[in-house]
Amino acid sequence: MTDTSHPRAIFRTRQLEEAAGDGHNPTANPTMGEIIAARFSRRSFLKGSMAATAISATVAPLALVAADRARADTAQGSRFGFTELEAGVDADHHVADGYSADVLLRWGDPVFADSPAFDPANQTPEAQARQFGYNNDFIGYIPIDGSSEHGLLVVNHEYTNEHLMFPGVVTVENGEMVVAPADRNRVDVEMAAHGGTIIEIAKRDGKWQPVLDGPLNRRITTMTPMEVTGPAAGSPRLRTVADPTGTAVFGTLNNCAGGVTPWGTYVMSEENFHGYFMGTLPEGHPEAANYERYGVPNESYEWGRFHDRFDLSKEPNEPNRFGWVVEVDVMDPTSTPKKRTALGRFKHEGAESIVAPDGRVVFYLGDDERFDYVYKFVTAGAYNPDDRDANRDLLDDGTLYVARFDEEGSMEWLPLVFGEGPLTAENGFASQADVLIETRRAADLLGATPMDRPEDIEPNSSNGRVYVMLTNNTKRTEANAANPRVDNAFGHIIEIAEENGDFAATTGTWEILLKCGDPSVADVGATFSTETTSNGWFGMPDNCSVDSEGRLWVATDGNSPSDTGRTDGLWAVDTEGDARGTSKLFYRVPVGAEMCGPRPTPDLATFFVAVQHPGDGGEDWEEFGRVSYYEDLSTRWPDFDDAMPVRPAVVAITRIDGGPIGS
Repeated sequence: MTDTSHPRAIFRTRQLEEAAGDGHNPTANPTMGEIIAARFSRRSFLKGSMAATAISATVAPLALVAADRARADTAQGSRFGFTELEAGVDADHHVADGYSADVLLRWGDPVFADSPAFDPANQTPEAQARQFGYNNDFIGYIPIDGSSEHGLLVVNHEYTNEHLMFPGVVTVENGEMVVAPADRNRVDVEMAAHGGTIIEIAKRDGKWQPVLDGPLNRRITTMTPMEVTGPAAGSPRLRTVADPTGTAVFGTLNNCAGGVTPWGTYVMSEENFHGYFMGTLPEGHPEAANYERYGVPNESYEWGRFHDRFDLSKEPNEPNRFGWVVEVDVMDPTSTPKKRTALGRFKHEGAESIVAPDGRVVFYLGDDERFDYVYKFVTAGAYNPDDRDANRDLLDDGTLYVARFDEEGSMEWLPLVFGEGPLTAENGFASQADVLIETRRAADLLGATPMDRPEDIEPNSSNGRVYVMLTNNTKRTEANAANPRVDNAFGHIIEIAEENGDFAATTGTWEILLKCGDPSVADVGATFSTETTSNGWFGMPDNCSVDSEGRLWVATDGNSPSDTGRTDGLWAVDTEGDARGTSKLFYRVPVGAEMCGPRPTPDLATFFVAVQHPGDGGEDWEEFGRVSYYEDLSTRWPDFDDAMPVRPAVVAITRIDGGPIGS
């Protein structure tokens, strides 16, 4: 995986997650694995799915295949009626029978009517700033006039892969890829490829198309002026030479999952910001411990060679200006995006929201690192559905909570409020700004539960539950007979039930919906239902979506030919009734790609998905068997043109007969 001692000679696919994945949490708080172990070791029986897992290890493979075929069509009570796709690995993408999957937007495609044509051999930052960015992750759909066939697509561009983007930068030495040091143009192109895209789209003659002359179209990059708002705005710890006020920042970066607010704004979540900083803090600098907790510096990028703000020796406070949630008013393309500091500073994964019974708005937030935490933010004010302007600054005032999961299945949301409990001057916090700048340390002191890489978190208004994607934790060492996952390579999904169905509650209960991985291997301990076929199981849950019928869809990051014999994809997961824990494969991505951003339209006639870094890796796919880079790619999806590199893209999935997705 990542070799952080040679940042230019490594793959960048999930590089920042892996670099962060060793964990920077110094506490001895009981981990989620220990809590799960303690809870389930009390039980004197195995549930049906666990028993089936153990039995399946003793059954002949051909018998399992025959059973799979029978179960695929007879799952009792499943809310998903499509014919399951076959899992596998190849150079193309695939969708379930009866559906079409059409590429809507690719890296380099025009965002405006006057955008320059994509020329991968002669890239410039000026051109990239007017083209669709790289590594599309989160997708949001904001209807125009309530339409499911005309709206704004909002897309995060998480990070860049130099070896896939630029010609002539890779050499291969002893089978290892070495990326040449960057020049200023390459760095500036990368900076322009980060951020987000807001683009009008419309369905015409049954196919989705971008509207390039849409008046709301916009690119957001690392150079877009932004305002810092909320409790940390103006803090001395956010002040720099370029911004002595601590209230203005250029740009946003490493935007992973995100959200769309009830009032129709676009929320971008800054995740692995640590990798963009290089250099050394001045001796004895007060931010040293803070930065160590976040893994700063990491030096995955070389931007600090050309831009002082990414060099700690020149701008030691700059990292404190990243790791926030950014809100964008999509209805005003001239508006200044706002970094809403009330939602805390950490490696944000997602910011999905829901309106509580009393009208306050609740945002669920994951901190994507091994042994870090699950959060939620509850606004102080109530949402006004009749006055969009009245909701303009709801995200500047509210309470940020961190989750503690208890052994008996209860949980508590602990408030991160200056002056309460250990969050006092005696522990180094002088204000609420300090609590939020050092959110992780504040959560440490409160005794929050360290988790296995919390990624996307989605509330479900249909059943009052909340689904937490925990991607994996290969550093976990605890084990017991009921939970034998010493090395949690495949992750799991937790289901939270807030007290009385109130998403703003401070207590609730929790269950494991799924422990992921191959259920035919008993030692893995996967808990998919017995109705799940050999195509239906998955590992490494990452993004997710709850559709308008309350059904859960899960996208994955980390399935590979060598580890799971399948690429990443989108699975439909039943959460209720007899079919609970049943999963079916709906869509799979090309080799080397990660599945991101599943987003259905309100009428369920379209599912937008994001295919990120296709063609990365290559060594673990037997058919290719070597490193994959610009000149020698494991796939040239989606163009399959020798003159074009592999290109991350957004895909629009529709049913051929025009019906709702998944029925």
